[in-house]
Amino acid sequence: MSVKIRLQRHGKKGKPFYWIVAADARAKRDGRFLEKLGTYNPNTNPATINLDVDGAVKWLQNGAQPTDTAKTILSYKGAMLKNHLVGGVRKGALTEEQAEEKFQAWLEEKAGKVATKEEKVAKAKSEAKTKALEAEKAVNEARVAAAVEEAAPEVVEEVVAEEAAPEVAPEVAEEAAPEFVEEVVAEEAAPEVVEEVVAEEAAPEVVEEVAPEVTEEKKEESAE
Repeated sequence: MSVKIRLQRHGKKGKPFYWIVAADARAKRDGRFLEKLGTYNPNTNPATINLDVDGAVKWLQNGAQPTDTAKTILSYKGAMLKNHLVGGVRKGALTEEQAEEKFQAWLEEKAGKVATKEEKVAKAKSEAKTKALEAEKAVNEARVAAAVEEAAPEVVEEVVAEEAAPEVAPEVAEEAAPEFVEEVVAEEAAPEVVEEVVAEEAAPEVVEEVAPEVTEEKKEESAE
């Protein structure tokens, strides 16, 4: 019986989640399997992989053939390297201690690369968030500027009306001036009119006082 190490799909539509399994090559992709070796979640960045390295190496040593995708995952987690080292130990090219030392050195180097990638991803997310905030701020400022421009004509009309008010006032004053002037003239002319009226009323008495004296004088002249 030939065995394949492959991915078995699970998860929801649009968000796949895979099991890494060792299964009979004749079985359906998502059918029965011989052993579950780990999981693979491509929905995260970087992808999340959990793998039983020793279990995968055991199947590889027994002749299991990984699919292309499964082989990439096994290489990423070091299963293919460890399988190679185990083969070297079997041939006597390496001791188990040497093989384990090399494998641990590779794991440390790989961890450093993964950490660097995670930092880059986090930095990229932070920069993207900053740019998004700046873009949102620019949009808000543009909206405020547009609102101010729309409101500007009304404000200008109010200001123009306020500035034009003093100019209208003199015109009103000019229209009201004649009546005011007539009242003032009437008040100024009133004393003279009163004096004339008084003089007219007093005239008969003056005539009466002057007239008798004049008559007596004429009589004396005629007598002489």
